[in-house]
Amino acid sequence: MTIFEKATREKFRYPSAKGLLTTEQLWELPLTARSGFSLDDVAKAVNAELKAVDTESFVATETNPAKATLETKLEVVKHVIAVRLMEDQAAKAAAAKKLEKEKLLAVLGRKQDAVLENLTEADLLARINNL
Repeated sequence: MTIFEKATREKFRYPSAKGLLTTEQLWELPLTARSGFSLDDVAKAVNAELKAVDTESFVATETNPAKATLETKLEVVKHVIAVRLMEDQAAKAAAAKKLEKEKLLAVLGRKQDAVLENLTEADLLARINNL
């Protein structure tokens, strides 16, 4: 069973400043925000819950069943963060590539204009008549 299958079957809810969020709502959150409503904040909250459950006991011999659920919840949030970071990097690379292409097209346009400027009057008239 994948982590997302487990998350949806068990209807995981994640703590946030706006209340509990579903797994699907994680995809809509910003990576970071000043408001305390971001993927980073959700990951910190789940991690804090996990650490609280993971407190070592010298008497209890069984592990807390909530620990496995919290570990899976944290893995889901970390996966969403990793995908979103890759998407952001891809978007930045695409924007840089687009900007480079625009610059190259502008230079090419200027060079083509310079070539046209250097044509003789007879060459210009011949090209006009051919259009």
